[in-house]
Amino acid sequence: MTDAVFHGHGDSNLLGGRPQEGPASKRITTGYGFWIFLLSDIVMFSCFFAAHAVLLGQTAGGPKGAELFDLRSVAAETALLLLSSFTCGLAMIAADVRNTLWYQVGMAVTCLLGLGFLALEFREFAELVGRGAGPTRSAFLSSFFTLVGCHGAHVSAGILWLLTMMAQVFAKGFRADIMRRLLCFALFWHALDIIWVAIFSVVYLLGSAA
Repeated sequence: MTDAVFHGHGDSNLLGGRPQEGPASKRITTGYGFWIFLLSDIVMFSCFFAAHAVLLGQTAGGPKGAELFDLRSVAAETALLLLSSFTCGLAMIAADVRNTLWYQVGMAVTCLLGLGFLALEFREFAELVGRGAGPTRSAFLSSFFTLVGCHGAHVSAGILWLLTMMAQVFAKGFRADIMRRLLCFALFWHALDIIWVAIFSVVYLLGSAA
């Protein structure tokens, strides 16, 4: 055996001409691990969707979705949340190039859009309760408030996380650990958009047609 092998110079030949690769970066492994958490969250929402599908016709003589839902308001909620996903993406691009000003602007706009979404959702819930269509009125409404309310709680948590990240970047800059947290936040926020599209399609559109 040659000295080259003993000193590691023959590793590429031993591997068919391909050099050994080192471990993945911490940013990649953090993102991968957070995706596992998000998948567990999606499983939870899947259970809520299944329960809602089963209870869709269980109105106990009360109003159905077609009598309750205002699709114009829901469309406005959808537009706000989808636009917030776009501005969140712009903020992440600014973070990648270490542009603090545009990062803060992008995150601030994302926060305002998220708050607008929550305001419309809160108004919808208040109007339904005011019309006697609260979560205790029927099994259908219980599943509706649980599914949509759980998503709203996630958006609320996301906004608190967003404000925390704005403060951390302002105080400490774009350190490596903060960039990893920003990656996780962006994944979380975009996942909320995906779940909302499913809610809009399954709960509101199909519910209005039923």
